[in-house]
Amino acid sequence: MQVNVNGDAMQLPEGATVSILIEHLALSGKRLAVEVNEDIVPRSRHAEFQLNNGDRVEVVHAIGGG
Repeated sequence: MQVNVNGDAMQLPEGATVSILIEHLALSGKRLAVEVNEDIVPRSRHAEFQLNNGDRVEVVHAIGGG
């Protein structure tokens, strides 16, 4: 299936979850926020939240600084 991640088309296997997407992007363990079709997906739901063909996903990771 194809999803749009931060404006770029990306192929993922059918039934992929937000957690699978995060692993695919090599962002596991990072502090980040995920939005799917303009709705924030809480971290507690990443493993169960299934993506669908054509979803628009925004992934923003926090960068420390000061």
